[in-house]
Amino acid sequence: MQLTALDKAKVENGVLVAERWILARLRDRTFFSLAELNEAIGELLDRLNDRPFQKLPGSRRSTFEELDRPALRPLPPTPYVFAEWRKRRAGLDYHVEVEGHFYSVPYQLAKKEFDVRITAMTIECFLRGRRVASHVRSDRRGHHSTVREHMPKAHREYADWTPERIERWAATIGPATAQLVNRIIASRRHPQQGYRSCIGILKLTNAYGEERLEAACRRALSIGAKSYKSVVSILKSGLDSQPLPGETQQLDLPIEHKNIRGALYYINNEGKN
Repeated sequence: MQLTALDKAKVENGVLVAERWILARLRDRTFFSLAELNEAIGELLDRLNDRPFQKLPGSRRSTFEELDRPALRPLPPTPYVFAEWRKRRAGLDYHVEVEGHFYSVPYQLAKKEFDVRITAMTIECFLRGRRVASHVRSDRRGHHSTVREHMPKAHREYADWTPERIERWAATIGPATAQLVNRIIASRRHPQQGYRSCIGILKLTNAYGEERLEAACRRALSIGAKSYKSVVSILKSGLDSQPLPGETQQLDLPIEHKNIRGALYYINNEGKN
């Protein structure tokens, strides 16, 4: 609805009337609560609305009941929610970032640009006007909110795993294995992307045993490798049994040997030369 100059004048006059008949009468009073102030304003407002017009029949209240009330519509069933809209593009990990937190969209929509509706309680992602994801808003920066149905099948298989659960399993094998698993998870932008690699490494004990896997993880850490394929390569090539770069291998030679003279030789032959 477009307001005219006459409407504008009526609104401004209504503000002036409220100042004169309500605010001016309360300016010298002291109130100790908002409820007390509202009660005083309500009393003066009722008196103002019931006050007869000087040049027209009726009052403000009677005019409202006759003209305005019949045109009123019911209030919405829910309060108005303020929303902010932003453009966000999903990464390869099918998550969009909003104020440091990451929210999932269906993995098929990775790298797409979305209209993101942000309210105090929710985050909604729209693609060409259609809502494709909705999340409870979170203020945990650096964390992820992921809907299971948004994940590809390969990631969904590991949805019940957590970094703590994987690290506890790795620690039962050895400190190097636990450290490697921790590095793999930390290197991924989305932790679930590292689960498959970590669990694959831990299951290598079935084929190679815990001792060899621990040695292979130690070597992987020394060369900066952080993948399942690197650990498998180390085990298949037998590098887990070789000294690490910078280490010297100590030879386990017998103390007594026919080619070793020993200290007694020099004592017995002292002075013969």
